[in-house]
Amino acid sequence: MNVFLDTSLLFLMLYFCFSSSVSSYYSSSCQLQGQFNLYEMHKPGDVILGGLFAIHFFSADPDLTFTSKPHLPTCYGFDVIGFRQAQTMAFATDEINRNSNLLPNVTLGYSLYDNCLLVGIGAALSLVSGQEEQVTLEENCVGTPPVLGIVGDSSSTSTIAISKVLSLYAVPMVSYFATCSCLSDRQKFPSFFRTIPSDAFQVNAMIQILKHFGWTWAGLLFSDDDYGVHAARSFHSDLGPAGGGCLAYTEILPWGDDSAELRRIVDVMRKSTARVVIVFAHESQVINLMKEVVRQNVTGLQWMASEAWSSVDVLQTPHLMPYLGGTLSIAIRRGEIPGLRDFLLQIRPDLHHNNFHGQSVTQFWEHTFQCRFAPPPAGWVEAGGELCTGQEVIENVETDFLDVSDLRPEYNVYKAVYALAYALDDMLQCEPGRGPFRNNTCAHLQRLEPWQLVHYLEKVNFTTAFGDQVSFDDNGDALPVYDIMNWVWLPDGKTKVQRVGEVKRSAFKGEELTLDEDKIFWNFESKQPPRSVCSESCPPGTRMARKKGEPECCFDCVPCSEGKISNTTDSMECTSCPEDFWSSPQRDHCVPKKTEFLSYHEPLGICLTTTSLLGTFICVVVLGIFIHHHSTPIVRANNSELSFLLLVSLKLCFLCSLLFIGRPRLWTCQLRHATFGISFVLCVSCILVKTMVVLAVFRASKPGGESSLKWFGAVQQRGTVLVLTSVQAAICTAWLVSASPVPHKNTQYHSDKIVYECVVGSTVGFAVLLGYIGLLAVLSCLLAFLARNLPDSFNEAKLITFSMLIFCAVWVAFVPAYINSPGKYADAVEVFAILASSFGLLVALFGPKCYIIIARPERNTKKAIMGRATTK
Repeated sequence: MNVFLDTSLLFLMLYFCFSSSVSSYYSSSCQLQGQFNLYEMHKPGDVILGGLFAIHFFSADPDLTFTSKPHLPTCYGFDVIGFRQAQTMAFATDEINRNSNLLPNVTLGYSLYDNCLLVGIGAALSLVSGQEEQVTLEENCVGTPPVLGIVGDSSSTSTIAISKVLSLYAVPMVSYFATCSCLSDRQKFPSFFRTIPSDAFQVNAMIQILKHFGWTWAGLLFSDDDYGVHAARSFHSDLGPAGGGCLAYTEILPWGDDSAELRRIVDVMRKSTARVVIVFAHESQVINLMKEVVRQNVTGLQWMASEAWSSVDVLQTPHLMPYLGGTLSIAIRRGEIPGLRDFLLQIRPDLHHNNFHGQSVTQFWEHTFQCRFAPPPAGWVEAGGELCTGQEVIENVETDFLDVSDLRPEYNVYKAVYALAYALDDMLQCEPGRGPFRNNTCAHLQRLEPWQLVHYLEKVNFTTAFGDQVSFDDNGDALPVYDIMNWVWLPDGKTKVQRVGEVKRSAFKGEELTLDEDKIFWNFESKQPPRSVCSESCPPGTRMARKKGEPECCFDCVPCSEGKISNTTDSMECTSCPEDFWSSPQRDHCVPKKTEFLSYHEPLGICLTTTSLLGTFICVVVLGIFIHHHSTPIVRANNSELSFLLLVSLKLCFLCSLLFIGRPRLWTCQLRHATFGISFVLCVSCILVKTMVVLAVFRASKPGGESSLKWFGAVQQRGTVLVLTSVQAAICTAWLVSASPVPHKNTQYHSDKIVYECVVGSTVGFAVLLGYIGLLAVLSCLLAFLARNLPDSFNEAKLITFSMLIFCAVWVAFVPAYINSPGKYADAVEVFAILASSFGLLVALFGPKCYIIIARPERNTKKAIMGRATTK
């Protein structure tokens, strides 16, 4: 068909060129070289509007050659609806002529042609060139053309060819049924307009419906012409971005009854998991398709119909409704045209013989009443039966011709005629000197040019009696609106097509879909919309992962990894939780991370706290005992003042461990190590001085060693402790000033937990602090070891040796344990080391003395202590 139309287009262009050469040869007239003889209806007027309508379905071998003898093409398959559309244009023209407010003093006429499927180009050519064999010229063919505008055509393919030719001469064409989105190209079709929405909007309307019901997996069947191909392109490009869906299969429907191809297509439909089938094709193709669907008994499909077959009666039969019941279709906006039915009732063959070429009316009569006039009209191949009288009553016959309750294409025809009339009216109301054309001129009825009417058509804006606004955008498209229809299968076996919604586009709200779901009939056992997805929706907590080599609608649902969530259905990616949050077990929301630190409320913290307080209490008790018995020899031996200071430092050691328990704060982080370091240095310094005093006393007891005691008097002992402790205080001060320990939220140990800890700030500072304690401890241990064999009177050196061995063993074991303990357990290890070493010192140094004071008071005398030495 496309090849034929391209050839016809070339022929028309040659025809125009040939006519122009003839007009230049004749100075006063143009000679028509030939005629297209077509079925036509005419009415004279001041201004003539053309019309192209599909009154016949088929044309057998159309003759597009010029002939000197009138010859009608062989047309058959009379289309009552197409004939009603032509009559609607005639009615609209008569109604305008009766309207005194629209085009006053101007009579509209019309020339209506039957395009007979394939000869629409010839009809259009006849409209723009006229059928007069000789035309008198005025100033080189300047004058009003035979028609100022054309209403038509019904086919997108023929409209494309016709509009290309008409655009060369700026003849406006307003289509009522050509929906191809390609016709919106203003560069190719500058004089084309239409009162039916573009297929681009129809595709968007279908995508809106798919999106509304969650149908992301659908099949597409389309016709192999401009109508179907451009729609298929739009589906492929728009379905994913606009509706989030994709096509399971895309098949081209054959034009004829190709049983093998149809069998293959239906087999694809049957095997596919897609439950929704979109058909962008023509009535005849759908009829052939449904024959094969019935043969293979393919049920359980949700059909979506384009406007080309949205309300075709031949498909709404009890035989097909088990398959097509519940179909959702896009239909042209329904309108009401008051008075049209009365106008149609006036059509009679005897009323048209004098004013029109009555072939179409005659054929309508014969088709309706199944009779024939004698003789049959030339080219009419369907006449038969009884003779027609012309007096038959149309109302006595059941025919769709008089059914004006569902006017859709007719309403578009009606709006197209009025659009041309309003544009012409606006043009004729132009005030001289204020016109839109060169030098502010206006158009004149006597010298009217079609391109002038195009200018006014672009600006036309009116409202029909039905309340619909009519205007054209920059592409020549009217404000789009579609009705959504539903094929209902009634319990009594009858069918009806009911309106269940609409989709329209407005300048302010964009595209709007309105559906009354309660009215929709679903042809399924559940009476609910079907599920049509390649993969079920991914619930929150998962993300979609496309299957390799399959459309984007086919995917697996992969759970979000730890720390990531998705809180929507069909999430493409999982999002990471904020720093202080973690994913829930369902991975659908973030929850605050668990916090971990050595708490007072957990068993480990309670145990360590209790132990710390117990140690403190014991120190207080021992201190009390020593104070109470301060005058006894065992207390006074080896400087009781150092013993008291040692007990105070041990108490501080026990208490400083409490700073390691609880949630780390800045002040606790800064104090814990400083207090720990100073307390232990104070403690070890006292032990070190005690050891040195023991050695000095032993040396003084030997001949010539009396002078050594002068260096270890009470003042020197206190000074030594103070100096050694001050060094540690200086180390802590430098550490806190240069790189102070701070609280830190650590997530490296556990991703789902926040471990609160104190970072030391300066590892060097912490190492120097521990190293200094260790140095004093080792020195004390060595000196005590050297004094272990002194006389029993001075056996405190053995206790010091034992206590320092415990102390050093604890802290040597502490280092690797601390390094390898994560989070709160590092604090627990340090607290344990503090408590263990403190208890070791407390028990080793003061345990034996308290035993003597409390349990063996008879040994707490100077004589007893010295006596032991004498006895030995």
